[in-house]
Amino acid sequence: MSVMVGLPERVGPRPATYPEIPHQQLDQIAPAELQEELWQRMIGLDHIRTGASVVSLADTRALHMNPAHAAGPAMAPAKGPATMVARESTEFAHLHGPLDGSLHLLLPERDAAEVVEKGWGEPHPVVRDGRHAPTLVMVYGPRDEDELETVWELVRRSHAFASGQVL
Repeated sequence: MSVMVGLPERVGPRPATYPEIPHQQLDQIAPAELQEELWQRMIGLDHIRTGASVVSLADTRALHMNPAHAAGPAMAPAKGPATMVARESTEFAHLHGPLDGSLHLLLPERDAAEVVEKGWGEPHPVVRDGRHAPTLVMVYGPRDEDELETVWELVRRSHAFASGQVL
């Protein structure tokens, strides 16, 4: 995986979100069956373990890269200035609980910018206030099967970023 290609424009208006932490999607919630289908795909990725998020609410399911394969950034910022790498955490993606259905993903900076530009997501509040690199984005939950495929490709891209396959 080198360059992300062909991310379509997301149809319709952006959902309402809570602009602070906890950063949540408030409407246009992904149907429960699509959230579960996405999660089942996510847990099939190579070299990951699932578990609680180290940075989100209790009902959030997270993907952590196995340390031996973690070669990219992690979601929890390192102590000190806003940097991309934190070896104390290998969390690179998480799916919020069923009343939300959005995700937070780490993506290469150019991909994160495209996600925002094409309406698929928005920067995390810690990015907006300078506490994290612009690689951390909220991706809105998929509303239908077509959106599920796009969101899945973004998750795969995040996985490739976390494992150092794409920078």
